[in-house]
Amino acid sequence: VRASARPRRRKSKRAVTRDILDRLIATCQSERLADTRDLAILLLAFASGGRRRSEVARLRLEQLSDEPDVLLNPDDKDSPRLPCMAIALGRTKNTQADDDARALLIGAPVTAMREWIERADVKKGPVFRAIDRWEAIDDRALTPQAINLILKRRCGMAGLDPVEFSAHGLRSGYLTEAARNGVSLPAAMRQSQHRSVQQASRYYNDADQALGKAARLAI
Repeated sequence: VRASARPRRRKSKRAVTRDILDRLIATCQSERLADTRDLAILLLAFASGGRRRSEVARLRLEQLSDEPDVLLNPDDKDSPRLPCMAIALGRTKNTQADDDARALLIGAPVTAMREWIERADVKKGPVFRAIDRWEAIDDRALTPQAINLILKRRCGMAGLDPVEFSAHGLRSGYLTEAARNGVSLPAAMRQSQHRSVQQASRYYNDADQALGKAARLAI
């Protein structure tokens, strides 16, 4: 007798879409170092294409480089300019160490990253580090599990059920939000570094179904 295949479960029950992200960000508004760090983690992980928690945990200062400011609206030369930062991704689940893959941060995520790096006095090595109760900063990098726990803690502070979310929700949330905002699938995949069109397009299909007319015929 052959065992039936288990249905594939999503790594996070709910995607961290922009509305959810805004609620998490709202919990990081004090002057505490942990708030500054967690704000940078949340914005970087989401805006850089939904980076995996392992990538966020092992991010090093040497991977970051400031880029020239960019226009808020690329089609309007008089548009305000926003800060820009590049992340050299190095080896990820979908790339090799010698790949030149990178992701860009623009605007608020760059500001948050710069503030954390300055306040934590990060000169080299791991960007995101543990902070004790006296706000002393460890030299060692946070673990991937710590990144996940930070997201869950922020969910609880925002009045959300932490059981419904995991750090992977930032990855699925990025693609879902990209689909909702009309970002092309290839452009979103360049930022997220998804190699599988089938996997990435699943989030686009879900968004199209929710926004389309087919499910609204009985309204």
